[in-house]
Amino acid sequence: MGSMTDPNVPDWEKRFRAPRVSLPDWAEDAPARALFVSNATGTYELYAWDRATGEQRQVTDRPNGTTDGVLSPDGEWIWWFSDTDGDEFGLWMRQPFAGGADVPAAPGLAPSYPAGLAIGRDGTAVIGRSTDEDGSTIHVVRPGQPPVEIYRHRESAGVGDLSWDGTLIAVEHTEHGDAMHSALRVVRPGGETVAELDDTRGGTEELGLSVLGFAPVDGDTRLLVGHQRRGRWEPMLWDVTTGAETELGLDLPGDVSAEWYPDGSALLIVHSFEARSEMWRYEIATRELVRVETPAGSVSSATARPDGTVEYLWSSAARPPAVRSTAGGVVLDPPGMKAPASVPVEDVWVEGPGGRVHALVQRPAGVTGPLPTVFEIHGGPTWHDSDAFAAGPAAWVDHGYAVVRVNYRGSTGYGRAWTDALKHRVGLIELEDIAAVREWAVASGLADPAKLVLSGGSWGGYLTLLGLGTQPEVWALGLAAVPVADYVTAYHDEMEALKALDRTLFGGSPEEVPERFEASSPLTYVDRVRAPVYISAGVNDPRCPIRQIDNYVDRLAARGAVHEVYRYDAGHGSLVVEERIKQVRLELAFAARYLGDQPAAGRPAAPSPEPGAEEGAE
Repeated sequence: MGSMTDPNVPDWEKRFRAPRVSLPDWAEDAPARALFVSNATGTYELYAWDRATGEQRQVTDRPNGTTDGVLSPDGEWIWWFSDTDGDEFGLWMRQPFAGGADVPAAPGLAPSYPAGLAIGRDGTAVIGRSTDEDGSTIHVVRPGQPPVEIYRHRESAGVGDLSWDGTLIAVEHTEHGDAMHSALRVVRPGGETVAELDDTRGGTEELGLSVLGFAPVDGDTRLLVGHQRRGRWEPMLWDVTTGAETELGLDLPGDVSAEWYPDGSALLIVHSFEARSEMWRYEIATRELVRVETPAGSVSSATARPDGTVEYLWSSAARPPAVRSTAGGVVLDPPGMKAPASVPVEDVWVEGPGGRVHALVQRPAGVTGPLPTVFEIHGGPTWHDSDAFAAGPAAWVDHGYAVVRVNYRGSTGYGRAWTDALKHRVGLIELEDIAAVREWAVASGLADPAKLVLSGGSWGGYLTLLGLGTQPEVWALGLAAVPVADYVTAYHDEMEALKALDRTLFGGSPEEVPERFEASSPLTYVDRVRAPVYISAGVNDPRCPIRQIDNYVDRLAARGAVHEVYRYDAGHGSLVVEERIKQVRLELAFAARYLGDQPAAGRPAAPSPEPGAEEGAE
C-alpha cells in the first residue's frame, strides 16, 4: 500500500490512513484507566490506556473492527460488544483491563441487538436487548447469578443509566408508539416503578425526553434529562424521588446537551448550533454560565475530568481531529503521520419551501466555477453535517470538485420543528430542500449544471436513489452507499428498532399506509432514472439489508440502465481503513468515467492556526 510518507500516496488517502483516536472514556472510580478507539492497525479497534504509566494496549482484534466498549466503574473490566462481521447482533464480552481472555459478560443472555448498558459499582450490570421475536427487554445481571428480566415491551426501549449507588435504573421507552420521542421510567433493580416522565402525553405530543445521567454522588436521586419543551433539545434536573423538575434557564440557541462534572456541583454544557459547537460550565448552585474556550469548529465529544479540566475531541473542516484539554495541549496524540489539512467550509443559507436551509460548501482553493459539484447528503436522518473534518468530502475537493452538504429538514441543530418535519412525505421533503440549494449552486456560478452528482450513505444513500428517480433531469450521476432502495422490503428485513422508527415516520406499516411507502420508495421511480448509478452495500447490513438493494438493482439491470454494484463483507459501513479507501477510489473512478477527469485542485495550503489552537493539533 506504500508508506504514508511516500510521495506517491495522495493526500486524500493519507487522511483516511493517518492514525486517529476517539475521546478516551475513563473509569469513574479509577480515572487513570481509560478506553479509546483507534485505527492505528488499519482497522478501528478498542485500546486500553493506563494514564499513570502511559502504557497502551490493543484490546480487540477482529477482521471487521470493534468500536462499542465500556469500562467498569472500578476500571478492572472492559466490556465490548461482539457481533458477526458488522451485523450488530451479538453478545457483550469482557476482558480484564490488564489483558487476558475474553469471556461472555452475561452468561445466559442470548444474542441480540444492543439497547444500552450500565455497570454498577458492585459488578451488577443492566443490559438492554432488542430482537425481532421479543421486542425490547432489559435484564439485571449480578455477578455469579443468572440474568433477571425486569422489563419487556414490543416497542423500542433501552437502558439510560444506573444511579451511583445502584438503586435506580433509568429507562428510555416508546411504549406510546412514537419511536422519535421517548418517555422515561425509573425503576428499582427488581423492576418496581419509582417515577415516570412522559412529555408525549401518551403519544399525543411530539416532545421527546432523553437520559443524560444520574448525579455522580452516592444517594443523590437527581437525573439529568434532555427535553424539547421549548422547541429544541436542552437539559434539566429531575429529582426522581420528589418529582421536582429544575429548569436551567439556558439562553443559548440551537440544541444543548450536558453531562455532570465528577463532583456533581456543575454541568458541562455542549451547545450545537448551525453546524458548529461550543462548551460552557454551568454552576448548579449559582446558575452561572462560564464559557469553556475552544477554537471555532466542532466538538464531537467532551468529558469533565476529576481535576476540573475538560477533555474534548475537536476538529474543523480544514483541520484534522485532536483530543485536546482545557489545561492546554493535545491529550492523546497517535504516533505516525498527521492527516493533511483540507479547505475550510463556507456557510450558505438558501430559502426553501420549509424555511431557510443551511448548507456547507467546500471548493478547491484558487479554482473558479462553475465546477463539477458533489451534493454529499448526510445520513440519519436525525443528524447534521458540521464544520468538522471529513476525509470523504476532502477527497472530492482534491480531485477538483466542489462539495455541498445540506442540512435538510430532519437534521438536528436547528430546533425541534426542523428535525420533526419528516412525517408522511418521507424523503420527498428532504429532496425539496436539496433542490433549493442545488438551484442556488447553479445560479451562483459554483456548480456546473451538467455535472451535478448526488451522493450519500445510509439515509443519504436513500435520498440519492430517491432523488435520481424523482428528479431525473437534473442529476448527472448518483453514488449511493448502504441505501434504502426498496422501502417495503427494507421494512420487512430491517432490525426491529428501525421498523418502529419507520412506523412513526410514515404513520403506520406498509400494510397500513401503502400509498405513503410507495410514494417514498426509490423502487417506485427506478424506471425513470437516467443517470449512471453506483451502489455499494454491506452484505450483513441490518439497517439497509441487502435483499431490498438487490431488488432495485435487478430493475436497473432489466432495462439496461448504466449501473455498478459493489458488495462487501461487512455491515452498515466498514471499520477497515483500506476498505473505506477502496470504496472512495471506486466512486472517484466511476465519476471520472462518466463525467470526465477533473483538473487537479492541488494540495491546499495549511490554514493558519485559529486563536487558541495548540501547535501540533493538525
